[in-house]
Amino acid sequence: MRRYGKNPDEDDVRVRPNRKGNRPRTNIRPKHEDASEGLVLTVDRGRITCLIEDRTVIAMKARELGRKSVVVGDRVAVVGDLSGAKDTLARIVRVEPRSSTLRRTADDDDPFERVVVANADQLAIVTALADPEPRPRLIDRCLVAAYDAGLDPLLVLTKSDLASPDTLLESYGTIGVPYVVTNRVELTDGTAAERVRERLRGHMTAFVGHSGVGKTTLVNALVPDRKRATGHVNAVTGRGRHTTTSALALPLPDDSGWVIDTPGVRSFGLHHVDPSRVVLAFPDLVPGTADCPRACSHDEPDCALDQWVADGHADPARLYSLRRLLATRERREGD
Repeated sequence: MRRYGKNPDEDDVRVRPNRKGNRPRTNIRPKHEDASEGLVLTVDRGRITCLIEDRTVIAMKARELGRKSVVVGDRVAVVGDLSGAKDTLARIVRVEPRSSTLRRTADDDDPFERVVVANADQLAIVTALADPEPRPRLIDRCLVAAYDAGLDPLLVLTKSDLASPDTLLESYGTIGVPYVVTNRVELTDGTAAERVRERLRGHMTAFVGHSGVGKTTLVNALVPDRKRATGHVNAVTGRGRHTTTSALALPLPDDSGWVIDTPGVRSFGLHHVDPSRVVLAFPDLVPGTADCPRACSHDEPDCALDQWVADGHADPARLYSLRRLLATRERREGD
């Protein structure tokens, strides 16, 4: 076997031809230092709408990103045609580190996490007081996800003209979650929108809620120049119809903040949340765990939370809600 010396410029050195006629592969990737920063507004079937300065640009993920997801709220680096003209397509080459990530799973048995939004700092949990009936367990699950992601929760109660909010507020009043109560008349005259908007100023707020609770109707009132389709509640099943199919980030008037409208959810799985952190979503119960046995599951005879509630420090319904969540996870883990 012939060995070539240090000089490769010999006439008889054989070089394998490149049949495709393209450049040889390399592990060196460009740094794209001249890339523009954009904010992801929505993602639809692989097409990603980004806001770059004062214009929207349609882009796709670069191959070098691999399986890394790009979601609404992401700060991204974009190259290519950034004019925003019709039929143009740019390329996302980098996703900047996220300050927060709101995740959910389809249910507690689903091991696959779904990132709902990125870089939000507030989660507005929208719940109707009637038509459809409120679902406190779903509210609790959203609170767990918010605390786990480091988001400040905000409870938005709609349709107060159909039912009183007092019973629901009694369950959450002790944990200090801020709330806004609205009705359909106030949504029409703009009063409700202004009260909610005060809670959103300076924040990037993700809206989450069951279908039919008026979430998108409220978003339309907050951002009147960007109307989204709304649906109705089925009179037989009492469930809302999915009309929002993808998350969308919208700027509030006067650039005072951002709202992210998300599709309605029927469940909010917590497979990704460590069970030991679930209790953190119940600040009224956390002090009572100080006297719990080591590695207490908070659902056993020696749990100190029973005495904590018996002494009047927290609502028994809150302990019931916590234990229902923990029991759901325990059934999953025992399968």
